Amino acid sequence: MGRTSDARNKLLYAAATLIEQRGYAALGVAEICTTAGVPKGSFYYFFESKQALALTVIDEHWATQRRQWEELLGSGRDPLRRLRDLFEATEEVQRAGQQQVGLVAGCLFGNLALELSNQAEEIRRRLQEIFDAQIDLIEQVVLEAKQQGQAGPSVESREAARSIVAQIEGRVLLAKLLNDPAQLETLWRNCLDLLQVPAHARPTD
Repeated sequence: MGRTSDARNKLLYAAATLIEQRGYAALGVAEICTTAGVPKGSFYYFFESKQALALTVIDEHWATQRRQWEELLGSGRDPLRRLRDLFEATEEVQRAGQQQVGLVAGCLFGNLALELSNQAEEIRRRLQEIFDAQIDLIEQVVLEAKQQGQAGPSVESREAARSIVAQIEGRVLLAKLLNDPAQLETLWRNCLDLLQVPAHARPTD
């Protein structure tokens, strides 16, 4: 059982790394198996297709990311501080990736949405569910900020949360294009403007 689980994990790790580096369409099952060091015949024991593997990669990546988002956005800190913590963590992930391989990898979900949203309906639906879940998490923090008078009363919480997720994705895309994680530094200032935070209430640290 341990060896079986190990082979599956190797396939998932190899697929995630290759998708991150080169995208989904260019990959073949043989290359994934070679990178994983797993016999090609074993692939279909775990996954019925390359798309099934990609969906599992997406789910596992989101499980890890969701834990981080829930920890950051669910902490007892000030609502605006929690949003800033999320932005800083997102930037740090991109900086760490750049230090490891020399390139900003971008967002797995955003990369796949750009590549496959018009080609693979099941993957598109799963990515939409993930982005909706991200919006849900941020919306709760925006609501708290409004309740505490830190965000403008006319801010529509759901749309603000949607815009914040869109800004994160857009800035990560620019960071990837320019190979420059500093592109994410504007997220905090843009968020304060979006939430109509009065100048006197804006955190300075």
